[in-house]
Amino acid sequence: MDSKGTNMTMDMVVMSAVESLGTTHGDMLASRPSSKSESDEAVSSILLVLWIAAVGFLLVAFRIASWVLSKSEGPPALRKVSDPIREGAYAFFVTQYGAIARLSLILALVLFLSYRFRPVGNNGGDTYSPTVLATICVASFLVGGALSGVSGLIAMWVAVRSNVRVCAQAIMGSYNGAIQVAFRAGAFASILIVSLCLFGLVFLYTVVWLLLGANPLTIPMLIVGYGFGASYVALFAQLGGGIYTKAADVGADIVGKIEKNIPEDDPRNPAVIADLVGDNVGDCAGRGADLFESIAAENIGAMILGATLASTSSLPDGDQVSYTLFPLILHGMGLCACAIGVLAVGTRSDPGAVRDEETPVLRGRMLEDPMVVMKRGLYVTIFLSIVGMWFLCSYFLYSSLYPSAWWRFAICGTMGILTSLAFVVITEHYTDYLFYPVRSVAESSQYGHGTNVIRGIAVGLESTFPSIIVLSIAILVVYSLGYGSGLPDKAAAGVFGTAVATMGMLSSASFILAMDVFGPIADNAGGISEMSMQGEEVRVITDRLDAVGNTTKALTKGYAVGSASMAAFLLFRAFLDEINSILPEGLVLKSIDLAYPEVFIAGLLGGAMVFLFSSLSMSAVGKSAQAVVTEVRRQFNQHPGILNNTETPDYGKCVSMVASSALKEMILPGVLAVTGPILTGLVFKMCGRFSHRPLLGVQAAGGQLMVGTIAGVLVALFFNNAGGAWDNAKKYIESGAYGGKNSEAHKAAVTGDTVGDPFKDTCGPSIHVLIKLLATITLVVGPLYLAL
Repeated sequence: MDSKGTNMTMDMVVMSAVESLGTTHGDMLASRPSSKSESDEAVSSILLVLWIAAVGFLLVAFRIASWVLSKSEGPPALRKVSDPIREGAYAFFVTQYGAIARLSLILALVLFLSYRFRPVGNNGGDTYSPTVLATICVASFLVGGALSGVSGLIAMWVAVRSNVRVCAQAIMGSYNGAIQVAFRAGAFASILIVSLCLFGLVFLYTVVWLLLGANPLTIPMLIVGYGFGASYVALFAQLGGGIYTKAADVGADIVGKIEKNIPEDDPRNPAVIADLVGDNVGDCAGRGADLFESIAAENIGAMILGATLASTSSLPDGDQVSYTLFPLILHGMGLCACAIGVLAVGTRSDPGAVRDEETPVLRGRMLEDPMVVMKRGLYVTIFLSIVGMWFLCSYFLYSSLYPSAWWRFAICGTMGILTSLAFVVITEHYTDYLFYPVRSVAESSQYGHGTNVIRGIAVGLESTFPSIIVLSIAILVVYSLGYGSGLPDKAAAGVFGTAVATMGMLSSASFILAMDVFGPIADNAGGISEMSMQGEEVRVITDRLDAVGNTTKALTKGYAVGSASMAAFLLFRAFLDEINSILPEGLVLKSIDLAYPEVFIAGLLGGAMVFLFSSLSMSAVGKSAQAVVTEVRRQFNQHPGILNNTETPDYGKCVSMVASSALKEMILPGVLAVTGPILTGLVFKMCGRFSHRPLLGVQAAGGQLMVGTIAGVLVALFFNNAGGAWDNAKKYIESGAYGGKNSEAHKAAVTGDTVGDPFKDTCGPSIHVLIKLLATITLVVGPLYLAL
């Protein structure tokens, strides 16, 4: 048979299978009456499943935690180092989140008062008073903020307890044990955070449905404050933690490595404890809150889009509920896939205790690459996510009215999952020293500090292009698939296709965050082993984990930007749907037109705000680092015995100094991010009132959201990948290339790494949050921009 005949045969087989599944499922759906009771029954059934999933995976997370905490903490020398790290992290966390809580309460009061003037509209036939709307918004805002804060605490709590256990496993010679403790500690944090996010959404949905008897399709619009609260807390958590960790890191490197020529994590460096504390409050607590708000905001946006599509397509009531709650169902499936993927992480063999004839170099060569170990688990997670995606789409998105819709949306979800993998691959190419871009940065270090910085900037700029190409192809493909699904509202179906793709990207979020938290835990383990003067055979294991942890942190940042980009598109459409649900008859907001000068100006302001925010964040790190440098120099000058180990550094002084500076410096960029979008919308609302254009404020806010998101995505990609390239170029030289440690090339690489620290760990991650904060602010406050 020729290839054409073969293809026709395959097409017939696929279509036959699709029609068979559709017919079976369609018969089941046709047997159910379409009524209010059907809608209530569907909501009850799906919510029950979601409650079981949320609570069940919370229990799974605690089971993983009990396994990690059952491992030994090792000899007292390790606790002597780890205890100050734990105490410093807790002290900063309590102070930081106390400040965030006060700011959140002020904003909650402002939201409540502002919502008294919000247009009420007709929410799917349910009309509520401004007081009721304000109460729901503020309650969901506070729940989202509180759970986001708890997520950060959880990530940090497990990190400061597992770092010493990883080091203890290395002392026992268990390489596999060290990897599993570090990774499963991250998995505990990630699974618990995603479960908490799901728990919060299901809780709010259930309460609003039961207490108000609200239309199930309009509830997502009522609880948009949940995403805003999560984003608000995550912004300050990421900013404060990022400023802390990089100020301590930069200050420690400038005086320790460059001026005094002492190794990283050397106990003689007064800033070393502050540096290790920073890994936990920035990379763990900040990233945990970041992931929480990503899932919260994107779930709510996808639920709004699903509800809009279902209602405009005249689907049966039960199917409308399925479309609305489908994003939450997908996250339950993602948790299951990730939990199984975690079990697949482990080395194929463990060398065991060190033998007398082994040298550290030989020992290092025997160790399986930790990245390969983790990728096995990632591939398992991705495979299970794809299988789960097809099953859930066939069950929850099938309709006898539109039988081809479900498999098109399943392809959209699969495309999203593969897009997340593509982002990981691209980021690895530009940030791992196994590949040319990072090696080119290392090579340029031979010629001086300036050439290193120039090449790193070039790599960061270049890295944005392939990422955007992948993102553009993904959005175009999934939109086209949704558009051709057969549903009558083609544009809404296309955007829902992007929503399903975004949910597909986030289906592996738990596993990706586990890889992220693995990084700072491994970094801390290396620092503890160095400060406790462990032997070289221990450092071989912790150094191997630390080097890979650097790359995993970079990969997760690329993944975060990709998911934020996809989410921004769906949240923008959710914003339009929300506004149209409020507008009186005769007024429709179909699109945002940048050809209007006011909208174009608002767009420019959105783009400029990203750069101003980046500048303020970078300056905050610089100011805080200067204070650390001054203090470390003072201690070395006034206590020269520190360098020959006859005097002990005052670690606490640096810890308290960095904490105070970080908390002070996070306020200005944070306030800019929150107030900037609101002021823009209100100013143009007044302009619209005077010019009799009631939609001008909303259009300006939409323009700011569009351009601000585009600028934010590009800048975040640049910051993340440039910083990662500089960091791993330094690691590559430290492995022995171009003269190794203490060479001139190494000193130049340290300079590049110092420049890159605020790029990749402060500005880049904070812009991830800013992108989603822009969208959630616009969703929550957008109705106030209407000049009706």
